[in-house]
Amino acid sequence: METKVTRFIKSYWILILLVCVKFLMQYVVINPVYELHRDEFLYLNQADHLAFGYISVPPFMALISKLIYLLGGGIFWIHFFPALFGALTIIVTWMIVESLGGSLFSKILATAGLTFSLLARINLLLQPNSFDILSWTIIFYFLIRYIQSEKSRWLMLLAVIITLSFYNKYNVIFLIAGLFAGLVLTYHRKIFADISFWKALIICLLLLSPNIIWQVSHNFPVFEHMKVLKANQLDNNTSMGFLVSQSAFFFGSLPLILTALIAFIYFKPFKSYRVIGISFVTVITLFALMKAKDYYAAGIYPVIIAFGSVYMDCVLSKKWRTIIFPLLFVVNIIIFFSILKLVFPILTPSEIRKNAASFEKLGLLRWEDGKNHNLPQDFADMLGWHEMADKSLLAYKMIPAEELANTLIICNNYGQAGALNFYNRGKMPEAYSFNTDYIYWLPRINKIKNILLIGEKPSKEIIGLFKDCRLTGTVENEQARERNTGIYLLTGAVDLFTPIFYNKVEERKKKMEIF
Repeated sequence: METKVTRFIKSYWILILLVCVKFLMQYVVINPVYELHRDEFLYLNQADHLAFGYISVPPFMALISKLIYLLGGGIFWIHFFPALFGALTIIVTWMIVESLGGSLFSKILATAGLTFSLLARINLLLQPNSFDILSWTIIFYFLIRYIQSEKSRWLMLLAVIITLSFYNKYNVIFLIAGLFAGLVLTYHRKIFADISFWKALIICLLLLSPNIIWQVSHNFPVFEHMKVLKANQLDNNTSMGFLVSQSAFFFGSLPLILTALIAFIYFKPFKSYRVIGISFVTVITLFALMKAKDYYAAGIYPVIIAFGSVYMDCVLSKKWRTIIFPLLFVVNIIIFFSILKLVFPILTPSEIRKNAASFEKLGLLRWEDGKNHNLPQDFADMLGWHEMADKSLLAYKMIPAEELANTLIICNNYGQAGALNFYNRGKMPEAYSFNTDYIYWLPRINKIKNILLIGEKPSKEIIGLFKDCRLTGTVENEQARERNTGIYLLTGAVDLFTPIFYNKVEERKKKMEIF
């Protein structure tokens, strides 16, 4: 007798296979020479300081990091969750095609287009981006189901997933702006007269209130963070550069994306879904105007690819489907594997240097400063951390036991502090920084005697406040972004140092809380 499980496997064995391939791929495309990324250390560190908000990001990733530590805190689990979010994105995309009446061919085409795309590159790292793409895809799925049924439960589910998306990354506001434009410009504007819409909106605001209250109580540090982000990173981008780079993410699915946009205009069965097409145009336009990073809009593409596959399925004859669909599938696979070693951390740094021309041709050596470097920026951000942590631990052990309680470990940036706290967890006290959220986590010590400083050499004024300043080691990995970072041990602080230090802390906090 056939069981429900058996029937499920028979119906979805291809989807299950793609999900298995997805998980396997996310682990095998990382060369062991690479460590965690600097951003991952920050999110992992937030697990020890759970709150309703942070200067740099909303609190969702902190909860994921807490779960990772509950599971043991190993590298496997750190890679597992972004891979899981990527796999769930593939599953939800399959469900979107299914809800639109797409055939098995269109389901395979859409989900394979995501599996073998630069989405896999995003799903390598424990960052908000993976869940961001998943949550956007779920939002569109719930919207489609509401359009099809007009049942209020889909609006309630939309309120919940929009809330989760907001708690993960604030850029969901751009998606909300796109959806608002789509609703206003189509007959779906009638939703604003539906009491269920307003109930869902109130639920959403209530669920968001803890984070909103946190932002208010801290004078909206998100605005200062955005200001710094724009000055240090986005100002080096261009609107045209953003638009050009969009084709790179799902290059193998570009025919599906283009046909979907045409279908929203001319294909009558998609008339009720034009709100999604308008949302796409609005979101892309807004991100282009703000010269956003190219991956900011990645979450809008799974639903567009799903519509493109269904449209092709509807307009092509059976004969042409048997030709076009396999052709698109094969071309996508060929494109993906042809760039695999360029966009994923598979090659060692020395191998990348030998093939520098290929990387430079694709613009992969260009960093946020607008200049070319030896390695892709993300790869350079995955080197040198363990070395830094080991040398910092050795320096810490030089401090007399009776003075450890009066010692602070201070780093120049959040990556350094996070790396020390990850690799030296349980071996030495927590490291801090004047950077991002760490400034709020600094403990109050009545009298500071020693500072273990990781970063640039301190100024003569600072050195003058200590009896001794020794350089105990440096990061020697030539390809690491943190190369030449020094580990300095400052001992025998004068009495004036403690009030001077904490006055600087308060000044830094105020600076971060400027609108």
